[in-house]
Amino acid sequence: MMEPDLSRLITEQINERTRELDQMSALEIVRVMNEEDRRVPLAVEEVLPQVAQAVEAMVDTLKQGGHIFYIGAGTSGRLGVLDASECPPTFSADPSWFQGIIAGGDTALRHAVEGAEDNPQQAATDLEERGFCSRDLLVGLATSGRTPYVIGAVEYAKQMGARTVAITCNPGSVLGKLADIPIEVNVGPEVLVGSTRLKSGTAQKMILNMLSTATMVRMGKVYQNLMVDLQPSNRKLEDRARRIIQQITGVTPEEAEAAWLRCDKEVKTAIISLLTDQTPECARQLLRQAEGQVRIALQLAKKSSL
Repeated sequence: MMEPDLSRLITEQINERTRELDQMSALEIVRVMNEEDRRVPLAVEEVLPQVAQAVEAMVDTLKQGGHIFYIGAGTSGRLGVLDASECPPTFSADPSWFQGIIAGGDTALRHAVEGAEDNPQQAATDLEERGFCSRDLLVGLATSGRTPYVIGAVEYAKQMGARTVAITCNPGSVLGKLADIPIEVNVGPEVLVGSTRLKSGTAQKMILNMLSTATMVRMGKVYQNLMVDLQPSNRKLEDRARRIIQQITGVTPEEAEAAWLRCDKEVKTAIISLLTDQTPECARQLLRQAEGQVRIALQLAKKSSL
């Protein structure tokens, strides 16, 4: 396949507002970077309908027993791995729900792996090794929208009959045209020409935050705006778990602590148990009936008491 003219990519264009970057003071450099960064959320705003469409597809995938795979190279790959890694402790999500794959393997998280992003066949191999199937959903991340590794991944996913999402910063890209749901953000030329870890990376991170957070909210991992399904894996999260129980139920700190321990440190179970005056096992049963949704579990408890 003939390589497209990379100099035509928006992310490779000269940014006229930063042409004198090498002559600026430290304050002038960070000031112009801050000004350029302000353009990112405005650009992301333009693609919110596509982001929401991707969220609905991700929720549907998880409810059907599938998994979400993020795949990319370089900064894009690292951001995908980061987002996937943060879902289990933040939401007690099954580690298999969100999986991040980076071209070159885990070594590429810390060190550049020569030529890894140019190998489309390796992407298919990496997905096959993870057991990727038609029930799964693939999110391809590539700011250029032409990275061979990511294109190979999307092509493989489509061959398998799976749904695909593309996140790029070059509208009209090859990757965008290939994916079922293209999310293509135009953040303009970078402060430092071609350095897509800057505005493009910020845009990708913002979108990934939206995708995983909105998906987890829709999957019942949140009550009101509180993370009621967090995994208390350190002292900070243990403290947060107890405070969440206290905030929702209105009990004293001591009562929240006792309920949390009585419910084997399950925040949602402790909340239901306290608000419905039920045993931990009855609270778990209500949550199972409500498919993990605290609000629905409380409604079920109220109905049964009438």
